[in-house]
Amino acid sequence: MLARNQGISYQVASLGLPAARNQENNVARLTGLPLTDEAFSGASRHARHVGVTDEFARIIRYFAVPAGHLPAGFRVVWLLSGDHVLTADLVRDISQDADGLPRPTAVLFSADTANPYELEPIAPLVANLTCNPGIIYDLFINNPDANVDHRFSTRQEVMAEIGRILGPGCDISVELNNPFEPDFAKILDECQELRDILGEWRIVIKVPHTGPVTADNYRQLLTGTKRLDRRWDTATPEEGFAGHRLALKLHEHGFRVNFTLMFEPYQAQLALQARPAFINSFVRNRLAQTRRLAELLNRRDEDEQALVQLRDYLIEIDGLSGAEEEFAPRAAGDIAQRLVGYHQFLTAEGADGLDCARHNLRVLRQANLPDTRLIICSLDGDMYPAIDRLLTEPEFVDMAGRVVVTAEPGYLAKWAASSQVVSYQRRFLAAAQGQR
Repeated sequence: MLARNQGISYQVASLGLPAARNQENNVARLTGLPLTDEAFSGASRHARHVGVTDEFARIIRYFAVPAGHLPAGFRVVWLLSGDHVLTADLVRDISQDADGLPRPTAVLFSADTANPYELEPIAPLVANLTCNPGIIYDLFINNPDANVDHRFSTRQEVMAEIGRILGPGCDISVELNNPFEPDFAKILDECQELRDILGEWRIVIKVPHTGPVTADNYRQLLTGTKRLDRRWDTATPEEGFAGHRLALKLHEHGFRVNFTLMFEPYQAQLALQARPAFINSFVRNRLAQTRRLAELLNRRDEDEQALVQLRDYLIEIDGLSGAEEEFAPRAAGDIAQRLVGYHQFLTAEGADGLDCARHNLRVLRQANLPDTRLIICSLDGDMYPAIDRLLTEPEFVDMAGRVVVTAEPGYLAKWAASSQVVSYQRRFLAAAQGQR
């Protein structure tokens, strides 16, 4: 790939500069990279050698990158040192493919799985992977249909295999086993173990929002009615910002963070205070719940039981606590009305369930975190085509490079085809066999 200016193309080799001492092999990886006219002119005047940083060399060694090549998932940044060496550094950037080329599209894709067998066919197409304890243990390790011959028995084994399959170009977001662990040193140990397996450049720690769920009451979600005895909006500052504090502490210890469990637009500005590498818009369940609330609200005038059903549904989806079984149905209707209104369900902004994603993209555009990306996740039904359309809307064209679309591999595979593919295959296959 060449930089062009009025018909003149520049590459690093165009400078005609020798490699810095003992850096010939790594400098050889750079010779075909493009230089802008400004960079070429500046380097021609001031540089006497071409070299690489220690970090550059360390990354090449860690990923065992073949001679003459650069790893995917890194952007080359040029520095001019005081001793007149034009020095290349590598900066993590999953928008980059191998050898300094950009990935095919600004929008990136991510697999929501911990199953190496279903990941393998999609690995060359994704720039990220996300998984949590439920995906790792319930859907894979402890699922005999997925974990063939029980080849994998620990998270460590699964992560090592996933890292092998994905290579250097993909980030791998792994959620903490217990975000309520009070001993931060133990959380750091868990994060360091994952870093040792996947390397410091690929590992991203998933930290969940916690709300009123704490180390003292989370067991309520695992036993009995599995309902919390407090409403979602009753968290104290210490409780409600526990996830934010943990995300910020991990950031301060050098870990990139995927701040997860974001469902409502208002969560974004506060989440960004923790300086995460990723924020999220969970869309599937939120849209389904909004549709159900709107349906029950529409029935309330002619069906006196609709408000009772609505109250019970709010308890089911944790809009009310498990201790509010006698909550006044009409007051429950008021809560539902506010929710449906805030979700802009009856407008073009929210009818497709993507009002949260739209809001979060606007927030990211204003934020002072240029490398933070939005993961749009938890997809179902026709949500991917709606996301695809959203990212071509004039308002959001400039933000496409900040988006990672995340779904189970099987869901993504659905949108690689259409009914007409079958029709045309029938015709082509018949023609190939000489049929009419």
